[in-house]
Amino acid sequence: MDQQDKIAKSTGVVSSSIMLSRILGLVREQVFAYLFGAGLYTDAFVAAFRIPNLLRELFAEGVMATSFIPVFTDHLTNQGKDKAFHLANLMINLLLVVLSIIIIIGVFVSPFLAELIAPGFNQIPGKLELTTHLAQIMFPFLLLVSLAAVAMGILHSFGHFATPALAPTLFNTGMIFSGFFICPLFDPPIIGMAIGALLGGFGQLIIQIPRVRKYGFSYKPVLNLSDPGVKRILLLMIPAIFGVASTQINIFVTTHLASLLPQGSVSYLNYSYRLMQLPLGVFGVAVATVTLPAISLQVAQKEMKKVVSTLCSSLKLVLYLVIPSSVFLIVGAEPIISVIYQYGKFTYLDTQATAYALVLYAFGLFTFAVVRVTAPIFYTLGDAKTPVKVSAISVVVNIILNLILMGPLGYKGLALANSLAGVVNMSLLLLFIDKKIGPLKRKDLTFSSFKYLLASLFMGVVIYSILYLFKLDLEIASLKQKISLLAGLLVSGFLSYLTASLVLKVGELKRIFDILKIFKGK
Repeated sequence: MDQQDKIAKSTGVVSSSIMLSRILGLVREQVFAYLFGAGLYTDAFVAAFRIPNLLRELFAEGVMATSFIPVFTDHLTNQGKDKAFHLANLMINLLLVVLSIIIIIGVFVSPFLAELIAPGFNQIPGKLELTTHLAQIMFPFLLLVSLAAVAMGILHSFGHFATPALAPTLFNTGMIFSGFFICPLFDPPIIGMAIGALLGGFGQLIIQIPRVRKYGFSYKPVLNLSDPGVKRILLLMIPAIFGVASTQINIFVTTHLASLLPQGSVSYLNYSYRLMQLPLGVFGVAVATVTLPAISLQVAQKEMKKVVSTLCSSLKLVLYLVIPSSVFLIVGAEPIISVIYQYGKFTYLDTQATAYALVLYAFGLFTFAVVRVTAPIFYTLGDAKTPVKVSAISVVVNIILNLILMGPLGYKGLALANSLAGVVNMSLLLLFIDKKIGPLKRKDLTFSSFKYLLASLFMGVVIYSILYLFKLDLEIASLKQKISLLAGLLVSGFLSYLTASLVLKVGELKRIFDILKIFKGK
């Protein structure tokens, strides 16, 4: 297989693993909806988790992937395994020292951070204090997932994607377990979910250690800030903190403003955003995950024409998978949310409110996916300034749009602003990547995207027609009826998109079929 087919095949492996993780993530959210609804406890937990989660994106999965993998891959390719593992040990120990200090400071300043991210919680007695307490419990999560990110970077550089992709299942499993077995031990019970986050973070790290050791890695307590490899990573990490974390910064701002709106607004945005993360993770993150090591190797080998070809191929693949996902979420928002969340304290009114946010988030889904694939390429090329500038612009646009739209639209305006900021982020990154690696195959990308959109719109019409014909009352319908409806939408959506793709002769469909044949042959 050529590099493009290898990426498609690896994407299938990663997508399957991420799908399992995301399904468990939805189960986790179901546990939240069932036990805590969309009120005080859920609002407090969501806001509290934003604090270590933002730092996770800055120091762990987001920045570590884009900064560590290119340098580690270069060492592995040009200097050998021993030098590469020495670099990994240096980074592990540096993270242990720096993040331990940050965690200690974070625990003490959590009251200030909680008020910063959710100032509106002051209006409800005890809500801000609970948010602070939950944040303090979850701060060590940052160290656990940062170490797990180094392990992930090592495995990705060796071309192993399955175990890192499965690691988040441990996080979700820990949270689900805590909901039923640890939460009843505490008052308020939501504290058990914070402990579950720590258990899940520990699981993400532990599951990867045996595979990392299998490749020959062994831990050594060494630290050297003057090492050239460490310096290269740090030089990429510092600006990457701003470049890769634009999504998290936007979420932080959104949570801050949502806390000023009626109670439940933070929860509606969180539940809908989590749903949007399912296709983004299964398709967008999966393609980005396998593209970065491949392009890092091509850059190390100075094969720039292959970089352009690989990036274009990855963008087409992710758009083919994500555009129909956006349409499906938009048309089927209420049935999806009703099946997943409408239990216990989560009412049909909550379903409707969450659906509004999901529709507006889904409009920006394809932009988030393209950014996931494109932004890390700049760091592989040693250019950290461009994504930083683009990130800063998108954050400013998001804040301005938030302030403009939250007045007339409430929390729905915050979701729409996030999607519009995503369009700006994507457009600027694509503009600058042309100048960095040579012109992308614009006509091919545009024509292909147009075919994906036509096929997706056909699918949307089919799904809407089914909803119109059946007119199921989701407020009183049984779970069996709702599941049957959603299953029918999924099957009809898949078949209609497949049919339209065949009629339009979409090239990515043939690639996927070829990869499936390879899997079957094995």
